[in-house]
Amino acid sequence: MTDRSPIETAIVHARGKAEHAEPSAYLTVGSDTVVDLDGRTLGKPRDDDEARAMLAELGGRSHEVHTAFALRAPGGTAAVVESVTTRVRFAPLTAAQIEAYVRSGDGRDKAGAYGIQGFAATLVERIDGDYFTVVGFPLAAFARALPRLGFHLEPRPARALAGAPI
Repeated sequence: MTDRSPIETAIVHARGKAEHAEPSAYLTVGSDTVVDLDGRTLGKPRDDDEARAMLAELGGRSHEVHTAFALRAPGGTAAVVESVTTRVRFAPLTAAQIEAYVRSGDGRDKAGAYGIQGFAATLVERIDGDYFTVVGFPLAAFARALPRLGFHLEPRPARALAGAPI
C-alpha cells in the first residue's frame, strides 16, 4: 500500500518510465494513466473478478482519470513532467452489461478496467475535459510542453489528390 494520491502515482510512474528507458539520441516520453475513484487509485485489474468489481463501483458515478507524462531530452533526465485530469461519469451499469464487457477482454490491460476508445464508450454518460487524457495520452498538453525542451510540432501541408473528386 502506498501513501501516494492517484495523481502522484501517475506522475511517479510516468517519470520512472522516462528515466529508466534506454538512453537515446531522441526525445524519450514516459506516460501513465490511473483512474481515481474518491481518492483511491484504480489501476489495471489483476483478473476478471477485479475488473467486475471496478466496473460495478464506477457504474452510475463520476471519477477522475489522471494521465501524467514525462519528457526526457537526449542525454538528460525527465525535465518536463505534467499531468492532466479529466472527469468521467458512467451510466448506471447492469450486471449483464458488466459481464459482457469483462468477457470482451477490452478492459483487461487498462486502468479502471475500461478503455473509452472501445466499446466502453457506450458505458460513459459524460466527459468533462480532454478525451485523449482518458484514452491514455493528453496530446494537446504534450504538444504545448515540447517547446520547453526545444522540440516543435508543425502540421505537414495537405497533399492534393490528383484527379480525386471534390
